[in-house]
Amino acid sequence: MKEVCIDINGLTVAAAVDDSTTLLRFIRGAAGLTGTKAGCENGECGACTVIMDGKAVRSCLILAAEAHGASVTTVEGLANKEELHPLQQAFVDHGAVQCGFCVPGMLMASKALLDANPTAGPEEIRAALGGHLCRCGGYKAMADAVRDVASRKPQQ
Repeated sequence: MKEVCIDINGLTVAAAVDDSTTLLRFIRGAAGLTGTKAGCENGECGACTVIMDGKAVRSCLILAAEAHGASVTTVEGLANKEELHPLQQAFVDHGAVQCGFCVPGMLMASKALLDANPTAGPEEIRAALGGHLCRCGGYKAMADAVRDVASRKPQQ
């Protein structure tokens, strides 16, 4: 067992983990945050995507020990108290939420993209969402939602 400390959504979470504990299991277990979904658990579906040190990553592929000292944002860290993040609101407005299982990963990949490139175009959006699986087939609505947020002028 190894003691791991990770900043998750601005709070330090510490727990003893074994060598095989993934960041996904740390987030869902030690931090008690279940918005990050456990889909395939082998990096194929994207449901477990979080932002770690500014980059979108598949949390099922990273060991918790590798994330020691990192800063992680999960879907629970997007909203500001009662107010949805603009991406979350756009997903609702564009009907991109359907069953919701893939949505946390899609939101986090979209946020990482727009953090790096606030005016991302259709090709960049498609690339950022590429590899994320949606059983409901809501890809167009999701891409439209991200494009909507990217097209807005930055708030002052």
